[in-house]
Amino acid sequence: MSSMITRWDPFRELSTLQDRMNRLFQESVGGRDQGLLAGGFMPPVDIYEDEHNITIGVELPGVDMKDIDVQVENNTLTIRGERTLEKDQKEENFHRIERRYGSFFRSFALPNTVDTDKVTAESNNGLLEIKLPKRAEAKPKQIKVSVGSGPKQIEAKGGKAA
Repeated sequence: MSSMITRWDPFRELSTLQDRMNRLFQESVGGRDQGLLAGGFMPPVDIYEDEHNITIGVELPGVDMKDIDVQVENNTLTIRGERTLEKDQKEENFHRIERRYGSFFRSFALPNTVDTDKVTAESNNGLLEIKLPKRAEAKPKQIKVSVGSGPKQIEAKGGKAA
């Protein structure tokens, strides 16, 4: 009877648990609404706002910008794309693949304050930055407060001030 000795790796169990939790979280939160199909992934985003723009930063390292489609239609911003393995790399040669590959899809409802005709997208070092300018009427306006000289006195008949 031959017996195999298996080396115990405490991190393997932790990694397996983490993978299961990530899948469970993605299925329950993202679901199919966010385009999480088998083999796909959901790139993380940061959304911030200042007085002139709403800016969406999408983390897309390793994604060729020609494989990304950004569209605005009916006050909805849609980002689609795909991250693929390099053509000269074969999946069977990998010992471990932790980065996600495949298609992705994200969509965001835009507020009416966004000027959809002036949306721009730029990529730099794996970060896709989409600027959504606000309409002029939606920007805060500074209202100057003038300082008066105080209440005016009205002179009554007879030369006395009221």
